[in-house]
Amino acid sequence: MTSIVNLEISSEGTGLAELFESVPSLACEAEAGVVSDGYDLWLSGASKDEIESGLADASTIEDRTLVNGSEEQWLYNVTFAPDAIDLFEVVLEEGGTILDASASGRSWNLNIRVQERSDASSIHTRLEELDLEPTVIRLYDTSDETGSQSGLTQNQYETLVAAINYGYFEIPRDVSMQELSEELGVSHQALSERLRRAYRSLVTSELDVSPEETEPALSSTLSD
Repeated sequence: MTSIVNLEISSEGTGLAELFESVPSLACEAEAGVVSDGYDLWLSGASKDEIESGLADASTIEDRTLVNGSEEQWLYNVTFAPDAIDLFEVVLEEGGTILDASASGRSWNLNIRVQERSDASSIHTRLEELDLEPTVIRLYDTSDETGSQSGLTQNQYETLVAAINYGYFEIPRDVSMQELSEELGVSHQALSERLRRAYRSLVTSELDVSPEETEPALSSTLSD
C-alpha cells in the first residue's frame, strides 16, 4: 500500500546547514523533477548578494549555478560536497520518493512517498542515526488522502485554498493572479511558481507517479 509521510527534519548537519547559519532568513524549496546533476533549489528570504555570499562560503556546497530568478527568489543548481549529509540521497537510498521539500527556520519539511510503511520507518531510523531529529507530522495511505492534502506543503495548501476562496478558479475568474498576489502579499512571479509546484505535487501524488516520470511529457508539451 503506497503511503505518504510528512516529515520535519533539522537542517543542522545537512548540506545546507552552513548556508542557513549565514543567512538565517533563508527559505528554500526544491524544484520537482530534478533531471540535472545536483539539486535545483529555489532560494529566497534574503537579497541575492547575501545568498551568493552564503553559497560561496559554505564548505558543504561544492558547486552552484544560477539557473533562473526574479526580484525575490532565485533558482540554483547546487551540488553538495562528498562529506556533506545529502538529505535527498538518504531518502532515496531508503526507498522513498520526495514529492516536495522546503526549508525555513532551520528545518526541512518533506513529503515522501513510500511503497510500504516499513520504508517510512527505515527513513526515520536512518535520519535519527544521522542526528537530523526527524518528526513525523503525518503518515497516511494514498487511498485515504483527500485531494487538498496530496503532497502539498502548508504554503501550497493555503495558497490553493485562498485561490479558491477569492474565486481564482471560477469561470470567468473573480480575481486575477496579480490581484491574488497582492491579497496574499507575495509577488506575481512567486505566486505563479507556487501554484505551478502545487499543481505538480497534486498530479504526481494523485496519479501515483514520480516527478521524474512526468518529465518527458512535460518537455514535449513545452516544445509544442
